[in-house]
Amino acid sequence: MKIKIINKSRHDLPHYETIASAGMDLRASLTESRILKPLERTIVGTGLFIELPIGTEAQVRPRSGLAAKKGITVLNAPGTIDADYRGEIGVILVNLSNEDFTINNGERIAQLVIAKHERAEWEEAELLSDTERGDGGFGSTGTK
Repeated sequence: MKIKIINKSRHDLPHYETIASAGMDLRASLTESRILKPLERTIVGTGLFIELPIGTEAQVRPRSGLAAKKGITVLNAPGTIDADYRGEIGVILVNLSNEDFTINNGERIAQLVIAKHERAEWEEAELLSDTERGDGGFGSTGTK
């Protein structure tokens, strides 16, 4: 699938690191470093603008290494970029650690996954089919 992209950052285009990678790293596009204090959140621009085909979305996801090592994650994970959005891709980062985190220009801050999706049409009903799980919710399918 080909996707149009405008790159206003000073960085290379996002790319897959391996043949089996699902996501591409997004980099911060900053004129100066930014400090993210504990429990603070901010939107970090990437300098990237995309045109997705209808029926696809781009999902902005945390980088596991950044989350595990530094406590930095994407607040609305996964963030969704719809096919009709034409603005700059921004990443909502939050610092869940107890230490300040410096975001530098070019820092790998998130992953971008391109995914196909379906559009649903609601069909109102009086009853739903029975299942073994039924209405068991949070934690109801745990091991015994």
